[in-house]
Amino acid sequence: MDVRNCKNCGKLFNYTGEPICPVCAKELEDKFFSVRDYIYANPTASMSTVAEEMEIPIQQIKKWVRQERLSFSKDSGMSIDCEVCGKPILTGRYCKECKMQMTNKLSGMYSHEEKHSSKQTKVSSNGKMRFLGN
Repeated sequence: MDVRNCKNCGKLFNYTGEPICPVCAKELEDKFFSVRDYIYANPTASMSTVAEEMEIPIQQIKKWVRQERLSFSKDSGMSIDCEVCGKPILTGRYCKECKMQMTNKLSGMYSHEEKHSSKQTKVSSNGKMRFLGN
């Protein structure tokens, strides 16, 4: 059992992966829904206006945008930067192009690994595996 102090209120709680206690997590989740509703009602509001009106730090709003729980509308003129290339995006961490590049690199690694491993192993007719030398 891992017991820690809540980053928000300082109370002890059983750590489950989040640095805040369940009570503060519930309050933050309630705040998220009120911020989301405010943004739906005011789609052209700036991030600083939302933060001011809802009494929540801008960093928390950015965190929700990065987690893809919130997104900016095209009409708002607001955006955040892709973490790889810096291109403006409306939600998430990466732009479409960077996501595609990462996907292609990962799939290329797996296909290269499969080709490489199929050359090194050979299954004999009696069901045993044999390893071939270089």
